[in-house]
Amino acid sequence: MASQVSALRLFDLIQSHRVTAVIHVAVKLGIAELLRDGPRPLAELAKATGADEPALGRLFTALSTIGICERSGKDVYALTEMGAGLDGAAEQSFKAWAILEAEMLAKRWSGLLETVMTGKTAAELQGFSSSFELMGRAPDEVEKFNAAMTELTRLVTPAILRSYNFSGISHLMDVGGGSGELLGAVAQQYPTLRGTVFDLPRCAEAAGKHLRQIGVSDRVEFVAGDFFSSVPAVADAIILKSIIHDWNDTRSISILQNCRKALPDGGKLLLVERLMPEKPSATDEDKAHAMSDLNMMRGPGGAERTERQYRELLEQSGFALTGVHPAGRFNVIEARPA
Repeated sequence: MASQVSALRLFDLIQSHRVTAVIHVAVKLGIAELLRDGPRPLAELAKATGADEPALGRLFTALSTIGICERSGKDVYALTEMGAGLDGAAEQSFKAWAILEAEMLAKRWSGLLETVMTGKTAAELQGFSSSFELMGRAPDEVEKFNAAMTELTRLVTPAILRSYNFSGISHLMDVGGGSGELLGAVAQQYPTLRGTVFDLPRCAEAAGKHLRQIGVSDRVEFVAGDFFSSVPAVADAIILKSIIHDWNDTRSISILQNCRKALPDGGKLLLVERLMPEKPSATDEDKAHAMSDLNMMRGPGGAERTERQYRELLEQSGFALTGVHPAGRFNVIEARPA
């Protein structure tokens, strides 16, 4: 029989979706931006947001219990260090991710049972080939997705730069590089490195703007294309961050084989991905990997893989895995043409 402690822990887990909902409302009201410069009275915050004051007070009580805000006086609230991450202007913001999670992913997860029963993604169950095809029909969803991916890349980039030495690379191509967030940061740290961001044409404008803003557009260019068709042979190293986990083995091998064709025999392939443990445990990191795996299963149809599974995938694509470099919750998986 479960103890009272275990029963209450289970009860809290069941209700955890409520935390996402509370954070989402705070983001939509701009609470972090309003408290950016210091504590403010509830009455001021209600006027600034247009919210009902008593109802907003109850929201702040909830935000205080989850560590987003704190009460600094009677009906006066301040932002915590963690809560500052909901400010869209923060260096490490998760505002866009909170919107993605609440407005897109939560809806997708509501049909998880169907995916577990059928093995099909949410998009396949609606008659589409992939979640990206489905999302592409709604420009606002593409915008939300891209903003959230930029935030995630910004989070993991410092760990990648600490984990891997890019000094031996003369030209690095980021396949599926989006707005150039990762490659731009690498180019800033390695001033002689040249780079190419390779992604769909719709990413060109955002990538060009970002690369100009950070001052690397003279060395890093954007090239449009589809990695399922071909990858340009312009670089001595290719990096793919959170790309392979989106796809099943067949489609992943197709991407990796195109990368192999584009690389010289002495080139390098770098995959930035989570690594699933062979025997997951009840740690926060293993839980994050497992939840991401289910998100891939319900979403694009991919998977979070173990090191052994990546080794096998690479071997089938013409590569040999040569090293794994831990980078926070992610890893830089290094491979060379076999």
